[in-house]
Amino acid sequence: MGDMLHTPSSPADRAETGGTPAASARTSPLRIGFVLLDQFTLAAFGGLIDALRLAADHGGRSRQIHASWVVMSLDGTPRRASCGVVISDSSPLLDPAQFDYIAVCGGNDYLNEHHPPALLDYLRRAAEGRVRLIGVCTGTFAIAQAGLGESRTVCIHWNVLEAFQSQFPTLKAVTDKLFVDEGDLLSCAGSTAAIDLGLYLVTRHCGAAKANQAVRHMMLQGMRPSSLPQPHFFADLAKVADARVHQAVHFMEQRLDDPPSIDAIARYVGCSSRQLERAFSSALGIAPAAFQRQLRKDYACWMLENSPRSITEIAFDCGFSDAAHFSREFRNAYGVSPRQYRADRLTSRKATAVVSGSA
Repeated sequence: MGDMLHTPSSPADRAETGGTPAASARTSPLRIGFVLLDQFTLAAFGGLIDALRLAADHGGRSRQIHASWVVMSLDGTPRRASCGVVISDSSPLLDPAQFDYIAVCGGNDYLNEHHPPALLDYLRRAAEGRVRLIGVCTGTFAIAQAGLGESRTVCIHWNVLEAFQSQFPTLKAVTDKLFVDEGDLLSCAGSTAAIDLGLYLVTRHCGAAKANQAVRHMMLQGMRPSSLPQPHFFADLAKVADARVHQAVHFMEQRLDDPPSIDAIARYVGCSSRQLERAFSSALGIAPAAFQRQLRKDYACWMLENSPRSITEIAFDCGFSDAAHFSREFRNAYGVSPRQYRADRLTSRKATAVVSGSA
């Protein structure tokens, strides 16, 4: 049985957190109601709510002064996270009008195409009342199922993009950002990106000083911009029907720093190495080993553009034995050294910034 987490509900608890949840939600500058779905992702939920908590009071005391929150679920029933932890004490769905945002926290239940009508009606009522919605991790699936994603761009974690496109083929989903703000609908890839979304909302409603307060408490270097691309590296497999290729590519993506052998990938998929070779050749026109090398080089490009890590560290992160091996492979692929590639991208960004500023 999973661990049980207790959210403040007793009079003593409410005194420590700055009054009843409903009362504090009516008075703070930033008010968020969290709706937990079955198998929600604990890291995303915890990251977002902790960004609020650490901005809400001084010294991490957790009183709901500058920001407030209520944790809810359909009928107030316990909700189990994907890791097994259970939130045992949550409120039933409260009037959305008392919140600035309703954050729907999803996780491993994203293949559920039939969320309870009461939940979907609640989300529609929130939207009709001009309460902004937030899709946290796969919570965006439920929002889309309620018919509230039309004509908007939503941010989806790269690992569930295919499932989202299968369920909602008419909606525009992106994986090149950490989160997207469409005004009345915000969506977040999940995991640690939820922290950045929380800091973004704190900055908007409570000011940069409160956001920086949370950053210091969380021992972060700062808030990442929403436009920072997710570190995902895969070919467009939308037209690939062979499930073995999909499984093999996902396995490769999860092991970029420690590339598995082709034999190991074949065992994971459940076929022989020769069968895997034929499947890749037929579906993608490339051998599995060559495809895997390209994934690692794509990851290296992303790291060089977006990470301050050294060339040697990036080499190891991308599964290369040493920096010299990495540099040779990189130069053969792109015609420049990793160091020159990084310098060229930095120069290009500065030039773009100057042009944008002058415009």
